[in-house]
Amino acid sequence: MKIAINTRFLQSGRLEGFGWYTHELVRRMVQAHPEVEFLFLTDRPLDAAFLYGDNVQVLQLFPRARFAPLFLWWFEWSVRRALIKHGADVFFSPDSMCSLWSKVPVAMTCHDLVPLHFPKQVPWIHRYFLLLFLPRYLRRADQIITVSEYVRKDIIQTIGISPERVKAIHNGCREGFKPLTAAEKFAMRRQYSFEEPYFFYAGAIHPRKNIHRLIHAFNLFKERTGAPDKLLLAGRFAWKTGEVKDAYDASPYREDIRFLGYVPEEDLPRLTAAATALTYVSLSEGFGLPMLEAMYCDTPVMAANASCLPEIAGEAALLVDPLSVEHMAEGLEMLWKNAELRQNLIEKGRIQRELFSWEKAAQALFQVLEGMKGTKALSHKGAKPQRR
Repeated sequence: MKIAINTRFLQSGRLEGFGWYTHELVRRMVQAHPEVEFLFLTDRPLDAAFLYGDNVQVLQLFPRARFAPLFLWWFEWSVRRALIKHGADVFFSPDSMCSLWSKVPVAMTCHDLVPLHFPKQVPWIHRYFLLLFLPRYLRRADQIITVSEYVRKDIIQTIGISPERVKAIHNGCREGFKPLTAAEKFAMRRQYSFEEPYFFYAGAIHPRKNIHRLIHAFNLFKERTGAPDKLLLAGRFAWKTGEVKDAYDASPYREDIRFLGYVPEEDLPRLTAAATALTYVSLSEGFGLPMLEAMYCDTPVMAANASCLPEIAGEAALLVDPLSVEHMAEGLEMLWKNAELRQNLIEKGRIQRELFSWEKAAQALFQVLEGMKGTKALSHKGAKPQRR
């Protein structure tokens, strides 16, 4: 069997969402199935660290596809020809894009429908492309993988896809996230929060992530309690962050709020593990990986009661209304003063985290790909947009 995989996001030193997802799944499939030949399709040189076995062949295809017009060139010309030339049995694309015109069966992961539900929160350079082509990619894919049941149902209802073509395969937690000793926690607080306890957020700094309301809730928490706790926000500033900047500039507790930017990979697990609690109050998510990472660190979680987050959190998070600053402030106060609540969430997190692993995800994905061998690919005609 020959499996071709879109590995564009395997970029050394710059692994983020799609990159980590690809890395964790693909390396496990490669190593578990030496009898299978894997074709890694990329648009730039691939670091040797991503050659997971002798059964990998790398094909660097022109052009470098990072902007909308080049996506079409890469997928519809370069990828389509490579799949035919090298005799691929199936093509897996982990980044919500695929080749519409390929006659090779396609499995595609769609992490969420944010570009359709929140188009103004997508950079303009990609916004109109995704509004037009994401529904077409979803209708073209022979099998669609989602990272939560919430996204699976959203795709079925929003796009009108047959349920049997959409399968939810949950993410796992990457290595390195584990509890710290008291001394190790103190060392992290000394490095990042002036030796004070802190609430933590990890992810892009973006309005959809609800950071501006989190800052307002933190202000209210500080006003009511006088607690010394800090708010640490780890992640790059993404598109359209004016609301976040305005909230920060107006905060009377600016000195207790720190934007850490992109945190080194070795520090992110320790920052998570040393926190009083992880705060994850996003308005819309496909999975909410930082919550799972916190569970592996024995760190309590406060999460939004929206989108997929209750599904992933189970009973292992304090759920709050992400549109209510008051409710979020109450949540911060409860976690700050109630050690019994924190311990209860930690214990439930130890149970909940066992439901998710990259090993299980890789096995489930391989079964999907293996079952597609020899099947007839859907026609590109199925990718035409429906009239509304």
